[in-house]
Amino acid sequence: MTLSPMTKLIPILFILLSLQAYSQKEYRYLREGNRSFEKGDYSAAEKDYRKALEVNKESTNGQFNLGTAVYKEKNFEESANIFTGLSEKSSGKTEKAEVFHNLGNSLLEGQQYEKSIEAYKQALINNPRDLDSKYNLEYARMKLQQQQQQQQQNKDNKDKKEQDKKDQEDKQDQQQNQDKQDQQKQPPKPNKISKEDAERMLEAMKNDEKKTMEKVKKQKAKVGVVSVEKDW
Repeated sequence: MTLSPMTKLIPILFILLSLQAYSQKEYRYLREGNRSFEKGDYSAAEKDYRKALEVNKESTNGQFNLGTAVYKEKNFEESANIFTGLSEKSSGKTEKAEVFHNLGNSLLEGQQYEKSIEAYKQALINNPRDLDSKYNLEYARMKLQQQQQQQQQNKDNKDKKEQDKKDQEDKQDQQQNQDKQDQQKQPPKPNKISKEDAERMLEAMKNDEKKTMEKVKKQKAKVGVVSVEKDW
């Protein structure tokens, strides 16, 4: 699906009929801006429309055409701001329908789908036969549904990652607690003695053994042989 074209610029004929309300300088900038716009040179058109607004900042034609030019330059945030301001100033139903349609397009391109839906609804209130606004309204609803589904999917994925992380941390805590319990159950290891203590203990054992052997020898010395005389 593709977005329907932006509502066309306010015709130069309309400006000519209202020439009395414009200064020659303002009219010249608007006319030059329209020529550049028709050639597809939206940057040059934007400059001329801004010059027209410097002459008359209340020019609704200048604001409308500037909003359309910056939209073509993909500056959707500024175009949305311009058409929002115009929606509060516009009086005629046709003019309002065009402003709200362009506002809807700017918001749609900026992925502000809920607001774009409301703008298209306002465009259709002022011009129920506007097929472009009807089409774009349904397109905006579809994009909003896709956006909400994507946001829900992102939320579910984030929740799952957080839960997996928590489960992993709980598992690590349980393992650490189990390791501590296992260490407490093991018998204490004997303290390692120094080399000097070992030598002293060995020397003491040798001395004890020497004393024991001397004692044994003395005991053997006391044992005599019983002589048995013959009975002749």
